Amino acid sequence: MYTIKQAAELMMNWRDYISVNPNVMHGVACITGTRIPVSVVLDNLAARVPEERLLAEYPSLTPEAIAAALAYAAELAREQNLVLPA
Repeated sequence: MYTIKQAAELMMNWRDYISVNPNVMHGVACITGTRIPVSVVLDNLAARVPEERLLAEYPSLTPEAIAAALAYAAELAREQNLVLPA
């Protein structure tokens, strides 16, 4: 579990864990140094897959990278508004 300070630091440093490279996965946002799309991490978390299972299934994934994926999604949610039905 992260402290509030650690969580805030990860929010500021998600760029250290996520990269976009047109030569890797067609430019999809991935966990840096892997071919794991951020969307795969987020989809699994949304499906309530435990972090421990994700780490076991993706050995190159780290707890910090999972937290960075969440921070990346949070920043996108703050920056983009989706039109939702009333």
